[in-house]
Amino acid sequence: MRQFTLPDLGEGLEEAEIVTWYVNEGDHVVTDQPLVSVETDKAVVEIPAPSSGRIARLFGTKGDIMKVGAPLVEFAEDAGQDTGTIVGELGTGEQRPAAATASAPSARGAHVFPAVRALARKLDVALDLVEATGPGGTITRADVERAAKRMSHGGPAEPLRGLRRAMAQRMTAAHAEIVPATVTDEADIHEWRQGEDVTIRLARAIAAACKAEPALNAWYHSGAGERRLIERIDLGIAVDTGGGLIVPVLRNVAERSVSDLRAGLDRLRADAIARAIPPEELRGATITLSNFGMIGGRFANLIIVPPQTAIVGAGRISERVVALRGEVAVRRTLPLSLTFDHRVVTGGEAARFLVVLKSDVERVS
Repeated sequence: MRQFTLPDLGEGLEEAEIVTWYVNEGDHVVTDQPLVSVETDKAVVEIPAPSSGRIARLFGTKGDIMKVGAPLVEFAEDAGQDTGTIVGELGTGEQRPAAATASAPSARGAHVFPAVRALARKLDVALDLVEATGPGGTITRADVERAAKRMSHGGPAEPLRGLRRAMAQRMTAAHAEIVPATVTDEADIHEWRQGEDVTIRLARAIAAACKAEPALNAWYHSGAGERRLIERIDLGIAVDTGGGLIVPVLRNVAERSVSDLRAGLDRLRADAIARAIPPEELRGATITLSNFGMIGGRFANLIIVPPQTAIVGAGRISERVVALRGEVAVRRTLPLSLTFDHRVVTGGEAARFLVVLKSDVERVS
């Protein structure tokens, strides 16, 4: 017997959730035949058979979260222990900080009598979610019953999986590490042509602003205290898939034509929504754009994902009353938000970036 383990999925990923098994116990498979698809925080990945043979045992079922190195398949043939392979290629030599692993919350130091603990277990109430009102911070029976009643009005507890689980981990890491600051402004786009491509205009404006202020097109590795300015602008585009947020990367935006950028973005978005985007298309963004105004909202305090140092947000386009050459006028405006890592980006650099960004967006093409 030999076992095939969950291989290294690249870029520091430590686990994956089983989506679909393509084989059954007793099946005979050939080399490179798909065995199983798994979901990571990046995409759904098919894992092929490392060699031919008959499957004696499958480990895990749909929805199970498997650690890298855990057994996936046991083959009947004795061909030696599998050491795992790498699925896909790593990106650049830069290594992103690993997402923080959430630890189990405590009961906040509150005193709980054994009978109250037993009641909480009976009512399926987590004590760390209970507000203590007893003397000296003691959790009482009434506290537990009140929490149980409150929980009864909601749906059942469900573990975060896939994209949502990855988002929780990444946002926790970003919150713990980055020192964010946000500046905002509004661009007057009243003179834009009918049917202007908003996202591509924003992408090209970001490229212009990055050239003016390179500090915002950079990676910062806090552990080493090192900043790396990046000449090429690889723009992460936040895509809302319904099941979670995916950020594919539009490469080298400063050197590509409008039509080429649009075709590339359409392909990335379609692949992201289908959860079929190659892992390499999700790596190496140097700055990110969130065009959240397509859904709603004007301004936002956005979240930067390390090692990036900035993210641009575009709010909902609307008509607003403004002063124009000493007169009151109604103009179409586009709200802009820029969140930057204040550890390595100064307020002056951020403000100058925003000035160039706004100016380029307002430019009549």
